[in-house]
Amino acid sequence: MSPAISPADSPHGAGLESRPADIRRWRQRLADERAEAAVYRDLASRRTGEEQEILLALADAERRHEVHWLELLGDQVGKPRRGDIRTRFLGFLARRFGSVFVLALAQRAEARSPYENDADATAAMAADERIHEEVVRALAARGRNRLSGTFRAAVFGANDGLVSNLSLVLGISASGVSNQTVLLTGLAGLLAGALSMGAGEYVSVRSQRELLEASTPNPETHTALPHLDVDANELTLVYRARGMTPEEATAHADEVLRDFTLESTQAAVPVGDSTSAAIDEHEAIGTGIGAAVSSFCFFASGALIPVLPYLFGLQGTAAVLVASVLVGLVLLGTGAIVGLLSGASPLKRALRQLAIGFGAAAATYALGLLFGANLG
Repeated sequence: MSPAISPADSPHGAGLESRPADIRRWRQRLADERAEAAVYRDLASRRTGEEQEILLALADAERRHEVHWLELLGDQVGKPRRGDIRTRFLGFLARRFGSVFVLALAQRAEARSPYENDADATAAMAADERIHEEVVRALAARGRNRLSGTFRAAVFGANDGLVSNLSLVLGISASGVSNQTVLLTGLAGLLAGALSMGAGEYVSVRSQRELLEASTPNPETHTALPHLDVDANELTLVYRARGMTPEEATAHADEVLRDFTLESTQAAVPVGDSTSAAIDEHEAIGTGIGAAVSSFCFFASGALIPVLPYLFGLQGTAAVLVASVLVGLVLLGTGAIVGLLSGASPLKRALRQLAIGFGAAAATYALGLLFGANLG
């Protein structure tokens, strides 16, 4: 909890005449605090349990900051004002979605707190905002972890389809071949790339699952317990191989054998918690078929976009420009989403995505022009 805040903490102090510019700034600070508190309450309304409690506690903290500005303003509060446009937009999203994207935006909003450079805000308020950023970061991280695998596959597959097929279509188009050839090449690239992505993802997931299964302790090992030499206690080697020190391994093996003697064979499985951990790993990885279908669809959806102008009959430079614009818009969108989820600047991530995609496409277009000139 923050310490009690008094107007006397401000350089203006209580009872001193305030300048109109200060009054306007304090009123805006008050409006922003009220808007931020409303955002956290809206987010909390879409959650339950611990996350809801944390978000409501953040709203209460913003209320304490609100009291500070109310005390500074005194009888000059004036009519209620609206928060800044970013906070209002955040509130709109919080009321309708309440997703990890909103939390990521809230994290960025807390990072932009002006209180460290505001002479009328207390050090406690500035410290609060820094802590709020970390609280929201932690809440957003939970959501990021839940969708990280799917999101990675979606972004990787769609962008791979966008960039690779745009590069292919532009390169072939620049060589001077007919519109039909460009269209067939684009569709072939879409199908070949999507099948390759799907097959690759299937093999990758299946291979990883098989490696995990090979590393999972055999559940039938417990049947050997009645026949072990108690004095030699080979179980010690099992636990040492799994990373325990000799002393820890010996103590744990003795405990397993003692439990087996006191209870039953089924009660003492020398693999510990590894079986359940392996099951969790298998579930996190998913199935090979599911991963293959997802990758196929994500790649195909991205690879279709550069082909659309040719499907609708555009040719030559017009088709190239329309394909480039469409792909550029999607690249900007996916880059911005990556930026939002990572808590970074959406604009920078969007421009980075655009530069990478257009750089690859420009290279193949230049090669197409070169080959077209040589063939001509």
